[in-house]
Amino acid sequence: MTKKLSIVLSGLLLSTTAAFSADSIDSAFKEGQVSGSLMGYSKITEKSDTLTTGTVGLNYTTSEYMGLTSKVGFFAGHEVEGTATAFSDKSIMNEANLTYAMDGLSLTAGRQAIDLEWMGDYHEAVVAAITAVPDTTIVLGYSDKQGVAAEDGITAFSKINGTKGAYVADIKYGGISGIEINPYYYSASDVADFYGAKVTYSTDMFGALAHYAASSEDVSTTEDGSLLALEASTALSGVSLAAGYIKTDKDGGIGSMTSFGDNYSPMDDGSAIGSADAKMVYGTVAYSIAGIDLGAAYAQTKVGSSKDKELNLTAGYAYTDSLTTSLLYVDSDGDITDTTYGSVLVSYSF
Repeated sequence: MTKKLSIVLSGLLLSTTAAFSADSIDSAFKEGQVSGSLMGYSKITEKSDTLTTGTVGLNYTTSEYMGLTSKVGFFAGHEVEGTATAFSDKSIMNEANLTYAMDGLSLTAGRQAIDLEWMGDYHEAVVAAITAVPDTTIVLGYSDKQGVAAEDGITAFSKINGTKGAYVADIKYGGISGIEINPYYYSASDVADFYGAKVTYSTDMFGALAHYAASSEDVSTTEDGSLLALEASTALSGVSLAAGYIKTDKDGGIGSMTSFGDNYSPMDDGSAIGSADAKMVYGTVAYSIAGIDLGAAYAQTKVGSSKDKELNLTAGYAYTDSLTTSLLYVDSDGDITDTTYGSVLVSYSF
């Protein structure tokens, strides 16, 4: 359940440090940087159904000129084998934005990657990252559309909440040694308001996490939802261990909080924990040997009188800094879900 660093923050702040400072608009375009990825992906289910895809991503970022940078990105995929619905669109302009950055503030408008607690994938949005307050990062944003560009699916940008969109305020405070406090608030008019806070504590040997979130639903037929998550972790002799507990609201589950993307489940399938009155207990272990990253996760989820078990096994190897291979095996069995699948992803980035 450890939160990944927000792409919003890292992308905005890197725009002023990774790009060269140009002395003219022409130079900003000429001295820009090209990046991208090539990926081959294959997923096989227990019924021997196979999805095999090849994808390519290509991005161009201008150099900084008077605090401004611009980025454009395209992502395209081809289904070698599988259902025609995996890629509802064969290609997408997943990034097209303009960023203005100065000391303590970055503002990005346009299509961009967002990786917040309850907002993920790509969004057509306006996002500000404010670091002027000591030990604090404030992310404020509004998203109008959302799209998906991944090795297992491409979806064109579509409206969020009709024409009303969704707003987010996400604050991280790290002024206390070893502790990060992360309150947040989301609002989508006529859908729901989400609010919550995550507190993480970390030392060289031990980590702990407490996270609570709740939704106030605007639709009369949708119950308010909530989520409580607790986790403890440690590292011993190169082995990383974690154990956790997740509980959802008895009547509303997690409500509408996953409407715009999420990062809350520690399991690859994890669909059972989205139910009302769900309780999950899980454990994870990770170890690296001979350059191979190995991982395992096991969870038991109870929903009323129904029970589910899920096992995840992962392996990853980096041939170079740019070329990697990842393997995944998932076995979910119980009264709520019953699925087994494995996947392999080969990725080259430049």
